[in-house]
Amino acid sequence: MGKLIIFSAPSGSGKTTIVKRLLEKFPRFEFSISATSRAPRGNERNGIDYYFLSQDEFRKAVEEDRFIEWEEVYSGSCYGTLKSETERIWNKGNIIIFDVDVIGGINLKRIFGDDACSIFIMPPSIEELGNRLRGRGTDSAEVIERRIAKAEFELSKSSAFDHVVINDDLDTAVRETTDIINIFLSE
Repeated sequence: MGKLIIFSAPSGSGKTTIVKRLLEKFPRFEFSISATSRAPRGNERNGIDYYFLSQDEFRKAVEEDRFIEWEEVYSGSCYGTLKSETERIWNKGNIIIFDVDVIGGINLKRIFGDDACSIFIMPPSIEELGNRLRGRGTDSAEVIERRIAKAEFELSKSSAFDHVVINDDLDTAVRETTDIINIFLSE
């Protein structure tokens, strides 16, 4: 087992953008692709952004104990971390970087303990979060409202993470997370 970095945040906080920047900076980092039972959005590709499974395929993977952790994030939409994904990355000698929902991040930190560094990306405000979600153009107004409502709950869980970084300026947030990671990796 190796080290891993966990990023969590409410949808629209910028965690995926930060993770992509860090993957460019740290050549030994490798993105852990989550499995989901939801349909692809926008330009998402199977095996690149997510492993897209049907509800039945996801349920079967749960029954076969193929997940480290999983949950139903939104009604009918399950997400999980496949054991095979962490093994694949560690077998290459790489460091796993996770981009997961807040409860998934808390669960991964609980499971991996000191081998994991968990970072919560905080939006500057709920209003800005809503603006970002609408600006994506990938979700309906109903889905956006559901994500905003869930964000209020998720923000209350930020203290369960090792670090909280406010993403009101992307370059600053990337610098702060880089510093946190460099310290964690040197320990």
